[in-house]
Amino acid sequence: MTVRLTWVQPEDLVGHELRQASQDGRDAGDAARRWYAAGGAPAPERAGASEPSAPRRLRALAGQILDELASLESPLAGDEPTGLSAIRAACPRWPAPRGRPVSFGPDRLHAAWLGRAVGCLLGKPVEKLPLEGIRALARATGNWPLTTWFTARGLPAELAAAHPWNRRSAPTSLAENIDGMPEDDDLNHPLLTVLLLQRHGRGFSTSDLARLWLDELPAGRVFTAERVAYRNLLDGIEPPDTARHRNPFREWIGAQIRADVHGWTHPGDPGAAAEQAHRDAVLTHTANGVYGAMFTGGETDVHGCLAAGLRVVPPRSRYAHAVRLGIRAARAEADFDTVVDRLHDTYGSTHHWVHVLPNAALLAAALTHADGDFGRSIGCAVSGGWDTDSNGATAGSLAGLLAGRAAALPAHWTAPLKNRLATSVPGFGSIGFDTLAELTYQEVRRP
Repeated sequence: MTVRLTWVQPEDLVGHELRQASQDGRDAGDAARRWYAAGGAPAPERAGASEPSAPRRLRALAGQILDELASLESPLAGDEPTGLSAIRAACPRWPAPRGRPVSFGPDRLHAAWLGRAVGCLLGKPVEKLPLEGIRALARATGNWPLTTWFTARGLPAELAAAHPWNRRSAPTSLAENIDGMPEDDDLNHPLLTVLLLQRHGRGFSTSDLARLWLDELPAGRVFTAERVAYRNLLDGIEPPDTARHRNPFREWIGAQIRADVHGWTHPGDPGAAAEQAHRDAVLTHTANGVYGAMFTGGETDVHGCLAAGLRVVPPRSRYAHAVRLGIRAARAEADFDTVVDRLHDTYGSTHHWVHVLPNAALLAAALTHADGDFGRSIGCAVSGGWDTDSNGATAGSLAGLLAGRAAALPAHWTAPLKNRLATSVPGFGSIGFDTLAELTYQEVRRP
C-alpha cells in the first residue's frame, strides 16, 4: 500500500509555488520551463496534489526548483513586509487603545463562538464546490439567497451528481443530519488559541505555539500552510523559517482562521490584537497571509471593524487592496450575486480558492453588504464560494460578537448545534459554547 500525504510532497508543491511567483512578480519563467519539460504538472485547480500523482523521479528536481524560487526577491516585498516593526512602520494610522474601556462579557463571547460555529457549519457541505454549483444546489431547494441550511431533500439526482456535496462534511452538515457541531479546523485552531493563552498568557511566543501544536494537535488535522509548517518543525526547522521553507501556501487563508480569539481578548484595542495575532501567524505564513490574521475588529459596528482592520494592514499591500475592493463592490451593487461575480472575475482565474486574497475581498464584501445582520452575514459569505466554511466562520464570529448576546442569534441557526462542539483538541471534546465563552472570558480578564 502506498501512503500519499498531500500538501507536503515537493513534486506537489512546485505548481503552487510557480503560481505564487507569478502573483508576486517573481520571474519564474526558466524554472517553469524546466519543470514542465521534465513532465511536472501545474497546480491543480481545487486539490492539494495532482491526480494522478506526480512521478517520484521528479522529487529531486522539485526540491531544487523550490529552493531556487525561494531565492528570488519579490518586487512587492517593500510594500508587503512580514516583520512586525516593518508592518507598523508601513501603517501610518496604527490604532491606539480606545480611551474608554470596552468589555466583552461571557454572553457576548458566547454569541461570537456560536456565530463562528454556525457560519462554519453552513459552509461545510459546499466547500470545494465551484460557484455555479453552490448556486444551483441552493436554488433547486428554494434556498437562494441563503437563509437556512443546505439540504439534499428534493434535490434532483442529476444535479446532485453534477455537484456532489463535500464528501467528508455532508453526513454532518446538511439540514437533515446536523446533530451538534462536528469537528473542523476552523474551530480547532481557536480552541488551541484558548489553550495557548491558558498556558502562556498574552506574552506567548511563536515557539510556544509551535510546541503546543506538537504536543496537542494531530498532524492529520492541519492542512496547506499549517501542514507544511508542521513538517518543517518535525524536520528541525524553527519559527519563523517554518513559514518560509518550501511553503507555497504561506499567503493562503490558514492564519486568518486562527485569529478571532486574539481579537476577542483585546476588546477596544485592535493594535494589541494584531500584534498578538502576528506572533501566531508567522509560524505558518508571511506577508498577506499574516495580514489576514492581523485584520481583527475593534469597534461596535461592522463598518468600524473593517476600517480598524485596515489600519493594521500595510495600505499598499494586495490584502488591503482586496479588502477595499470588496467594500467598494458591496456598496456599489444592491444585488450581492453581482458583487460576487465581480470578485470572481478579478480573482477566479488567478488564485486558488484557499488563497487569502480572494477570500479577504469576499469577506469584506459580505460583511459590508449584510450591514451587521447575522443571517445575511453568513449567507453572503458562504454564497460567494471559495473557502466557504472559513469565510462563514469569520463572518459569523464577527456578526455574533456584534449581536452582543447568544439569544440574539436566530434559533433556527443555533438550535441544531445543541450547545456541543466535537474536537480532537485535548480537554475540549463535546464542550458547550457557553463553557467556551466562560473560558475565553477568563483570558479577557487576565492582566
